[in-house]
Amino acid sequence: MKSIKFILLFTTLTLLVSCDKKSKDETAKIEYQCPMKCEGEKVYSEKGTCPVCEMDLRLLSKASKKVLSTEISEESIFNLTSSWNTEEGKTITLKELKGKTLVMVMVYTTCKAACPRLTGDMRNIEQKIPAEYKDDVQFVFISIDPENDTPEKLKQFAVDNYIDGEQWTFLQGTESNVREFANVLAVKYKQISPLDFSHSNIISVFNPGGELVHQQEGLGVDNKETIAKIIETVNQ
Repeated sequence: MKSIKFILLFTTLTLLVSCDKKSKDETAKIEYQCPMKCEGEKVYSEKGTCPVCEMDLRLLSKASKKVLSTEISEESIFNLTSSWNTEEGKTITLKELKGKTLVMVMVYTTCKAACPRLTGDMRNIEQKIPAEYKDDVQFVFISIDPENDTPEKLKQFAVDNYIDGEQWTFLQGTESNVREFANVLAVKYKQISPLDFSHSNIISVFNPGGELVHQQEGLGVDNKETIAKIIETVNQ
């Protein structure tokens, strides 16, 4: 009997030590680093600010919290199976954008009125997002004029508007694909001449799972709420 009690006690202590070790190991994995890497790859074990640039240290283990489920909700745009051509000449599906917070707008490159302002609004939002969040956000332009907005024209549009970085994506679909996606966003558009459209002015924010979480309507509007929602979505 004493032997059995000793074995049970030893097993209990072993489990407690194991759990404690696991807890300590998990704590040790939490590391913070300056988003600008002012001190190279140096990391910190606690929250704080960078002693060089004074920006808040970023949680390096955040990526582990962002492991997405392979499942897609019924509300996700990733359920759409349509194919799209990018400004770089690649063919993708919307599901390939999964994993980042998406800021999306529908425009066309020959527009002389609203689209330049929408483009400016998108650029303004991107500029106001803190540096530590930029890698987790993708800005997507979808053309409502797929017949004329070829990948080459979309690429030139990106260059001309100084939005040609990796965080910017431009998509050309088919007329039916574009119409289907516009319906999802509640964006209305109508062709009024060979190179002119009337359309809604809406910027939409999607979470990494492709679910709509926010819309900004209008031109040149206050974007504080939009930026706050983007940051909130990145942090989830």
